[in-house]
Amino acid sequence: MAQRFGGKYSPDPSATDTTKGPNDRAAPPVAPRASGAARVNLLYLAPLPLLFTAFRQDAVGMALDLVAAAVLVFATFTLSEGLKAEAAYRARKVARRPALPRKIIAAVLSGFGVVLATYHPAESGLVQPLVYGAIASALFLGAFGIDPLADKNVEGVDSFQQDRVARVVDEAEEQLARMDAAIHRSGDRTLERRVEAFQTTARQMCRTVEEDPRDLAAARKYLVVYLQGAAEATVKFADLFSRQRDPVARASYTALLDDLEANFAAKTKTLMDGGRTALDIEIDVLRDRLRREGVRME
Repeated sequence: MAQRFGGKYSPDPSATDTTKGPNDRAAPPVAPRASGAARVNLLYLAPLPLLFTAFRQDAVGMALDLVAAAVLVFATFTLSEGLKAEAAYRARKVARRPALPRKIIAAVLSGFGVVLATYHPAESGLVQPLVYGAIASALFLGAFGIDPLADKNVEGVDSFQQDRVARVVDEAEEQLARMDAAIHRSGDRTLERRVEAFQTTARQMCRTVEEDPRDLAAARKYLVVYLQGAAEATVKFADLFSRQRDPVARASYTALLDDLEANFAAKTKTLMDGGRTALDIEIDVLRDRLRREGVRME
């Protein structure tokens, strides 16, 4: 969908540059992007010939072609979801493997769809359709790979703590996705970019907690309670703003986002500074111990 871009030098005076947070640091990407999206879109065209040949056959042949087309479309959709899950997995330092291996399931579905498309009841045997299906599944996996099959952890941190971090970050991502879906209903491009800027700041806190899970206790209220409240407020605002373009409600919601982003950025900076302080303390303790052992460090 076309989207108008705004900024400091945009002709639209209401559009402001929101690509940076209040601390003016370089912002990470707003959301992970799935690779191979263009190839996935092309796969939706693959079942089209079956729709033309289905109505030139008898009832059984028509049913087989239509079911094969539906299976291939569902396989492509499953692949798309698998690529999104893989992109989110690779973007995070602590992540659990996808609950469902969607890419592998999509490969099996594509092979089954090819079997149905190449099977003709009038001809005896399933050997050739099964061979075609196996080749299609193998090519599918060769083109898109398999799903991540192991959890991604940080060295030196126990699995229980990492699992807690993964659950909290998963919940935070769900709330951010709710905000994104809700604000798009408002139809206000400037507000959409404003929400994206806040999401960037919130995800920066998620990355900080993933790098040092010991910060989870301090950041949990922000990533669970505050993000849930922000998502609820966004849903209510979008419902109201889509019915009547109330400038007062818009100003109040923008002020809420400004306040939330400032608080999230300040808390993230505190977490990062706390990590550096802890590191300095550990270095001083190590130096004292080496000095007691008779090791001099210039």
